[in-house]
Amino acid sequence: MSDSSTAVVGSRLLRKEDPELLTGEARFVDDLDLTGALWVACVRSPHAHARINSVDLSGALAADGVVAAYSGADLAESWGPLPCAWPVTDDMKNPAHLPIAVDKANYVGDVVAVVLADDRYGAVDAAALVEVDYEPLDAVVDLEDALADSNVIHEDLGTNASYTWELTPDADAVEAAFSAADHVVSERYIQQRLIPAAMEPRGVVAVPAPFGGDITIYSATQIPHILKVMVALTLGLPEQKVRVVAPSVGGGFGSKLNVYAEEIMCTALALRHGVPVRWTEGRSEAAGSTIQGRGQIQDIELAADAEGRISAVRVKLVADMGAYLQLVTPGVPLLGAFLYHGCYDIPNYSFVCTGVFTNMTPTDAYRGAGRPEATYAIERAMDSLAAAVGVDAAEIRRRNFIGPEQFPYSSAPGLVFDSGNYPQALEQALELVDYEGLRAQQAERRAAGDSRQLGLGLSSYVEMCGLAPSRVLASLNYAAGGWESATVRVLPTAKVQVVTGTSPHGQGHETCWSMIVADQLGVDPDDVEVLHSDTAISPLGLDSYGSRSLSVGGTAVYMAADKVIDKAKLIAAHQMEANVEDLEFSDGTFRVKGQPDAEMPLAAVAFEAFTAHNLPDGMEPNLEGHMTWDPPNFTFPFGTHVAVVEVDTETGEVEMVDYVAVDDCGNQINPMVVEGQIHGGILQGVAQALWEEAAFDAEGQPRNVSFLDYLVPSPAETPSFRTDSTVTPSPTNPMGVKGIGEAGTIASTPAVINAIADALAPMGIYDVEMPATPERIWELISGSQLQEPSSSRWSLRGLLRR
Repeated sequence: MSDSSTAVVGSRLLRKEDPELLTGEARFVDDLDLTGALWVACVRSPHAHARINSVDLSGALAADGVVAAYSGADLAESWGPLPCAWPVTDDMKNPAHLPIAVDKANYVGDVVAVVLADDRYGAVDAAALVEVDYEPLDAVVDLEDALADSNVIHEDLGTNASYTWELTPDADAVEAAFSAADHVVSERYIQQRLIPAAMEPRGVVAVPAPFGGDITIYSATQIPHILKVMVALTLGLPEQKVRVVAPSVGGGFGSKLNVYAEEIMCTALALRHGVPVRWTEGRSEAAGSTIQGRGQIQDIELAADAEGRISAVRVKLVADMGAYLQLVTPGVPLLGAFLYHGCYDIPNYSFVCTGVFTNMTPTDAYRGAGRPEATYAIERAMDSLAAAVGVDAAEIRRRNFIGPEQFPYSSAPGLVFDSGNYPQALEQALELVDYEGLRAQQAERRAAGDSRQLGLGLSSYVEMCGLAPSRVLASLNYAAGGWESATVRVLPTAKVQVVTGTSPHGQGHETCWSMIVADQLGVDPDDVEVLHSDTAISPLGLDSYGSRSLSVGGTAVYMAADKVIDKAKLIAAHQMEANVEDLEFSDGTFRVKGQPDAEMPLAAVAFEAFTAHNLPDGMEPNLEGHMTWDPPNFTFPFGTHVAVVEVDTETGEVEMVDYVAVDDCGNQINPMVVEGQIHGGILQGVAQALWEEAAFDAEGQPRNVSFLDYLVPSPAETPSFRTDSTVTPSPTNPMGVKGIGEAGTIASTPAVINAIADALAPMGIYDVEMPATPERIWELISGSQLQEPSSSRWSLRGLLRR
């Protein structure tokens, strides 16, 4: 490890990526200019569930500029089913999902034919000329209806249930805890579906080489390395012939963590026609072509003693898979399955999840992927328990926190939490927001009958991220590993190249990775170039998702830089005729201890390594280090967020008046990047609480496929955030870092809904459905009568809330 004191790490360095992005010099998939490329337009089913009797392509084929048109039957032999990499149980049911449907469409947006034309808009116009004879079938859109199997979507499976997965270490102990409990709180929550809305829609261009069978795929993806493997397997191609490049990618949030039909189609058609083939998603098209997030019914029960100390948690989920299983669809609920006890020392645990098929867009990972859902359930239930016991929401959390002295903490579900100080984050957040002062103000407003009621919502969270280690993922039946790869190379002119297997889409890897290496090697961050997102340049990698980039990929970079220093030290000792043990390294220079004039800068060592004129015997020329890092554990960021809202009891309007976030992601590489991730994450979580919902009618028709109807927050709706942090380094990696990319989303949704429920509590309103639109809040208020807060909705020993 370096003794460098350059202190680059921890500074608020401006992002290196931003000048290109802000000046328009960055190039996204749709910016690529490829002469002779054919454009693909997809014919998508207007029905959620329908048999395909016939597909007539003649009208499209007669249109100007059309080169070809294909039905699913025409191309059925060209590919295998789209991949699902997470068969969570041995008996999981996984219907074959071809890129183009052949016999039946199973959701609105299912592709049933494609048209290739030499003009983008000509292809779209021609696609409208394809005539498909459908036989509409009844759609399944309700999760409990799906579970009842009254209408089976995939007839060959015989059921709509894909799997049931259980984690109950000791069922008898759970039952005993509930039988002995003084308080039992039982809650049901609905996680509505969300439509990802990355700034850049998805796009793909497949470019075949003029000879040799090679093909390059440019895709707006988070996972170029995984996509390369899956394209090769799905199309039966030699993997070494496939190159995937993710150019500038304008956001992903999990929605680009996938292998999509359009990527497979473009690749197959480019090979068939011998010319580049491309497709770019339309914004409304995205509602039926890009995965959706969330979609769960959550039943959670807490057993507690008279003081509110929890002895057991029991959870049952019904999770919406949509029409098919995408890359990690069935595993998304499992990413939260270990965390329904939250930050709390709960000795007994039971979790059961059933995944069901519906006639709606497939679901998959969306920012947080399972962790926001788990945090929402436990943090909403904690407020219910506080009311049942008759204590403040902050106090119920204090009574149940895992203590800082208990780390590393072995949780009841089987994880080992690395480090934490949950009480500190809570108290810091309460002080920052002036919790006691706001409670006093709230009491005054209630006593005065103010039409604008104040609500305070807490959310203390812990998340599991930095997806690894590989053996643990194997125990969960995940098909890939959890390692990450990096190379650090010092060039002869002392400039530095870093090659990383992570693939950024807005997180700031180029900045942070250069800071890590600059700190290690004692060089200027501007002299460090970070190469990524191209499988020809970075052949080894597992990409970016699950807040794994820094703790896994960044650690690999750090350790590769250490290898560079180790090799450079041998060369410097040889050059200076000194013992290796007598050398120290700081500020980019090797020095002999006790001999101030005996020194050799890293730049000189790099040049000596390049010329190889005088290296130690047996040493390979050039100065570089390579590391593939498979961490021993996940990392566990945590924190407390506090939302303060005003609810207008006359209109149902909810206004965010303050929001405080105290997060702990271990040691911070760049605090400004950390804050940016938190801000964006908070806004996505607030959006789920207040505005966003992918709505479907009883026939499975999406009702809000455009931004006119789907309410993505604009700057006008974005509240102000106040952020702070604690620092509890992780002992599982040498930098002591944890993830931060999903934390804001995980914490914010329950904080906002808890705040709204707190504002409405005097009216006897506790159930607040998401999104908490003014109409919904007004209807709740209209149906209630003003009353004093009471715990009468809970009974002791077996309470049920209905």
